[in-house]
Amino acid sequence: MQKLITALVLSLLTLPSWAQSPTTASKASQAKSKPAKAPSKSNALQAAPVEPDTPMGPDELAIAERVHKGQLPCELGATVRLEADASQPGYFYLHGKGFRYRMHPVVTTTGAIRLEDRKAGAVWLQLANKSMLMDQNKGRRVADECANAEQVAFAENMKTNPPPSLIDTTGMGR
Repeated sequence: MQKLITALVLSLLTLPSWAQSPTTASKASQAKSKPAKAPSKSNALQAAPVEPDTPMGPDELAIAERVHKGQLPCELGATVRLEADASQPGYFYLHGKGFRYRMHPVVTTTGAIRLEDRKAGAVWLQLANKSMLMDQNKGRRVADECANAEQVAFAENMKTNPPPSLIDTTGMGR
C-alpha cells in the first residue's frame, strides 16, 4: 500500500507541462530559464535578522549567569567573542570570522551549558574544560577547543588528576 501511495505522489509531481494551464507553464519555463543565485559565503554563515524575543524563564536565566563571556581563543588560532545582549537579559551574541549568531540558553539534562540560534542552526556548548560551536544544518563543528582562563585551568587539572573511568572494573572479583 505504501508503494502505491509513493508511486501516486511521484506521478503527480512529474505531470507533463501540457497538463498545466498556459500561464502556469510559461511561468514555470521562465523560472527554469533564470539562473539561480549562488549564496555568498558571508551570507551562508550569517544569522537571520532578529525579531524581539520573549523574556527568559528562571531556569534559562540561571543558565545565562554561568555562561563564560568575552574573547575566547580556540584551536587553530581562531577566536570567538561571546557577549550578553544588553537589551534583553538571557540572550547573547556570538561573533567569529564569518558568523554572528544571537543565542539563547536551553535547559539540558546533562548540565552542560547550551546556547542555540534555532533559525541559523547554531549551537554553542560550554563544558567545564572547553566550549565549541556546532552547525546543526551541516553537521559539523565550526569552532572547537574554545576556552577562557577558568576552562583552561580545569583542563590542565584533568590532565594531572583524571576523572575516574566510566568502566571501572576494580573490586569486581577477578
